Amino acid sequence: MSSCVFCAIAEGGAPASRVYEDDDVVAFLDIRPIARGHTLVVPRIHAARLEDLDPASGAAVFRAGQRIARAMSRSELATDGTNLVLNDGRAAFQTVFHTHLHVLPRWTGDRVRMGIGLLRRRPHDPETTAALIRAGLDRLTSEEHP
Repeated sequence: MSSCVFCAIAEGGAPASRVYEDDDVVAFLDIRPIARGHTLVVPRIHAARLEDLDPASGAAVFRAGQRIARAMSRSELATDGTNLVLNDGRAAFQTVFHTHLHVLPRWTGDRVRMGIGLLRRRPHDPETTAALIRAGLDRLTSEEHP
């Protein structure tokens, strides 16, 4: 069995309450749910971080997340909305290092609070910040096409 619990679940070697699977992903209920129906979508291929995940697998993860969110709204869960959350890295609260998408069902008036720091948002020198990100994208392009 794999040392990665999500790989073990994807391979069928560890228990999970599966809600969806296809050739690319497996989705199952979180064992420590924030809300009823809280589902994790994992790629079958191990990728510890988002940058390790190939774009096709990332697209498959988000397609499955969208489908599950739509299913929740049409089920007896009758959700009013959904948060799709991908925590990338320890600083972003990633605890299992196999890239995964949280599909978090929401209802009007629920008491779930997502990161208090998100409420007080302020721009941080937008022009300089945008230039830094563009420079990073240029570096990526150089790495991909030497």
